[in-house]
Amino acid sequence: MTWIGLKPLATLLIALMHPFYVSVIDINHNEKEASLEMSVRTFTTDLETRLEEEYHVKLDLADPKQKAKAEEYINLYVQKRLALTANGLKGKMEFVGFEIQKESVWSYFEVKNVKQLKQLDVFCEILFGIDPSQINIIHAKTAGQRKSFELSAPKNKTTFTFN
Repeated sequence: MTWIGLKPLATLLIALMHPFYVSVIDINHNEKEASLEMSVRTFTTDLETRLEEEYHVKLDLADPKQKAKAEEYINLYVQKRLALTANGLKGKMEFVGFEIQKESVWSYFEVKNVKQLKQLDVFCEILFGIDPSQINIIHAKTAGQRKSFELSAPKNKTTFTFN
């Protein structure tokens, strides 16, 4: 059997052995710009699956012809599944864009008018519904302080407090 004949089998085995379901959310407070800058990293196939299940749309996020449609649905999905409250005020997330890096999608958002960051409440259900072992790892950073927390389904909220 040649490698070409093994390729579909290898792809199937890799898909069946998907080791974990995880997203990583990095939130950086930019004091100079008075904003929260966010990146949300997910596996491309997992995000495509959630978009299809949630919005009944089949997207290939790596296809440049579908970029505008992908941006629309990624923004809708993340806005619905991720929310920030900074110092008691709910932040309005603005979609900046997304990019594909290897097997991951990086989505970028910004919350403006956050001069100081003393407390950050995070609601996150990114990729919830794919697998009960879903984990969302959240990193928050301000004024040189970095804190991290792991949300495992069904837990969907955490609070970071900074000095």
